[in-house]
Amino acid sequence: MGEAQISELVTPEMKQAAAQRARLTARAGRWDIDVAVFLFAILTIVIILLFQGIGVEIIAPAAVAGLAMGWLMGWWKGKQLYEQFYSEEISRLEQELKKVTKAISEETIEEKIQKALRERWR
Repeated sequence: MGEAQISELVTPEMKQAAAQRARLTARAGRWDIDVAVFLFAILTIVIILLFQGIGVEIIAPAAVAGLAMGWLMGWWKGKQLYEQFYSEEISRLEQELKKVTKAISEETIEEKIQKALRERWR
């Protein structure tokens, strides 16, 4: 069975289940250490600026911009992880289908051989 035929066997429900598994896995890895360090740096900068006597009207937009950047970094990382995990899930699904179809075709070949042997011995 060829690659195109295996890809045709993947139903939309299978793709949806693979997408859900990839989404859950990506959600867990979205907030990695890079994002945490960035947000900690923003917090440190805000605290230092407050102790320096800089006005809240300057610090607040800087803090909001930093938090927005942290959220965008997490979202972007989650999107990348989702795409990676989704392709892995689809690949794993296609490999499982290949094994199943191969097992089915091997069984039919075995059955054909056994049938031919039985006919020969008669």
